[in-house]
Amino acid sequence: MTTIPDIFIIESLGPDDEGNGRLEGPIIAHIARLHGKNPTYRYVRNRKDFAKAVRAFSKSNYRYLHISAHADDEGITTTNLEDVTNAALAKMLGKQVAGRRIFFSACSIIHEKMAAEIIPPTKVFSVVGPREDIGFAQAAVFWTALYHLMFEHDALAMKRAALIKNLKKVASLCDVEIGYFGRSASRKSGFSRDILAVKG
Repeated sequence: MTTIPDIFIIESLGPDDEGNGRLEGPIIAHIARLHGKNPTYRYVRNRKDFAKAVRAFSKSNYRYLHISAHADDEGITTTNLEDVTNAALAKMLGKQVAGRRIFFSACSIIHEKMAAEIIPPTKVFSVVGPREDIGFAQAAVFWTALYHLMFEHDALAMKRAALIKNLKKVASLCDVEIGYFGRSASRKSGFSRDILAVKG
């Protein structure tokens, strides 16, 4: 299936966040529309609806999945406080997402074990997101700036070199630690080391 360079956004935050309008998904969708995109946005409150939304992305021809949720290093939590582990997410995604990118706006979600649980079984092109906790305003500014720069650079593709360059630029601006693991045919693990990790 030929994919289109657009964003499928799934958001599931805490009840207090939802009640007070602390949502980043609509902001990201608005920025994408300003770039002529047609993003899909779904707010879900429980694990069952989250799984349905993930499967809808898998069956769609959207190239980029953006997940906004509370999380820890084991996975994310829905509005109704139901956990979705990284391994469970990989199972939900299945094999139809090969070659697509996943962006996580979720605290401390990106690390090597997470990459191992998601990239090899799904063959997604990359997983990107915070290595540490991130605040609401910080996340909203980070992601909208990143998507703006990427779509301004090339509306039809997010190539690795441009993505690395812009991730570094926006991470520095927003003072956030971002991790980036990509699929790798040359490594036994099936995925790269953290491309944005400080060397030395």
